Amino acid sequence: MYVVIKVLLTALIIVSASELAKRWDFVSTLLLALPFTSLLAILWIYFETKDLTKVSQLSWGVFWLVPPSLVFFPVLSLLLDRGCAFPLALGAGILAAVVSYIIYAKLLGLMGITV
Repeated sequence: MYVVIKVLLTALIIVSASELAKRWDFVSTLLLALPFTSLLAILWIYFETKDLTKVSQLSWGVFWLVPPSLVFFPVLSLLLDRGCAFPLALGAGILAAVVSYIIYAKLLGLMGITV
């Protein structure tokens, strides 16, 4: 039952953001910019395990992996603005983010930071 509640709450937030996007760009953008996925994962881990070390590790991991994830958005937007088909622009954005993650992870490793 607990898993069902988690899924429903998580889905509610995502559906709310997409519905808001149809009416109010700024409100939906703000809602999506907030780290709800990370927050929910942190809450679920804490409530299920009460393991503060796990929560801290997840929080640090998310912190370190946010910068490469940001590459996705300008790639998607630039390609769409230039008339690229949505599936192609989406795929290119995902590919750019994956490549960024790989490069970024190697750079973090060189600095002695493990995620």
